[in-house]
Amino acid sequence: MKQMAFDLEIAKPLPPDAQDLMAHRPLGISCAATLAGDEDEPHLWFSRGGEGGYLGQMTARDAQALVAYLSAAVGNGYTLLTWNGLGFDFDILAQESQTMADQCKALALQHIDMFFHLFCLLGYGLGLDAVAKGLRLPGKQAGIDAALVPQMWQSGQYDQVLAYVAQDVRTIMAIAQRVDAVRHVQWTARSGRPNRVPIQRWLTVEEALRLPEPDTSWMRNPWPRNKFVGWLER
Repeated sequence: MKQMAFDLEIAKPLPPDAQDLMAHRPLGISCAATLAGDEDEPHLWFSRGGEGGYLGQMTARDAQALVAYLSAAVGNGYTLLTWNGLGFDFDILAQESQTMADQCKALALQHIDMFFHLFCLLGYGLGLDAVAKGLRLPGKQAGIDAALVPQMWQSGQYDQVLAYVAQDVRTIMAIAQRVDAVRHVQWTARSGRPNRVPIQRWLTVEEALRLPEPDTSWMRNPWPRNKFVGWLER
């Protein structure tokens, strides 16, 4: 399977106690990265001003170019990969690209969101880094608090943020390839207990939505699937 990983970072710094990021919209996009399985290095996406300097957030025109690039990749046989792209990245890209929301919705349904696949199986989400470490992969870039990445961009730490988003797409791709080889996901819970779930193959969002709902009766406030797919109806 030809695969392409995709990830983006928001531009708007949020309060330290922010729980629901989407409640602070519009969030903007500071930068994004794509990485095809047959490429050595990620392709980085961001906007520059008239004199070549970095802009605080990606322009609608550049966001549209990113949507067009992802759509063309799908047309050329690539399957897109994300980690929570259904409920986050594609939702934001739909808003920021303005006139291309329908294309973003189509891409969201067709692609493989590994986070969402696992959520549909387990009833709760897993962090990208936790899964990477469980599979003995390098994981996310160390030393950077994800919540501070928008502020880093706005304060001019462009190279650090671009390196951060580049490592995220490398990690997304590495997880997909490792699970394709070992046919399972494993991670260590906060309690210290090791966990494993078999994955014969990654499902697209459309396929994952057809999975039976897991038993979440033991959870106090389980997330509904609509948390991730509700925006598709807007």
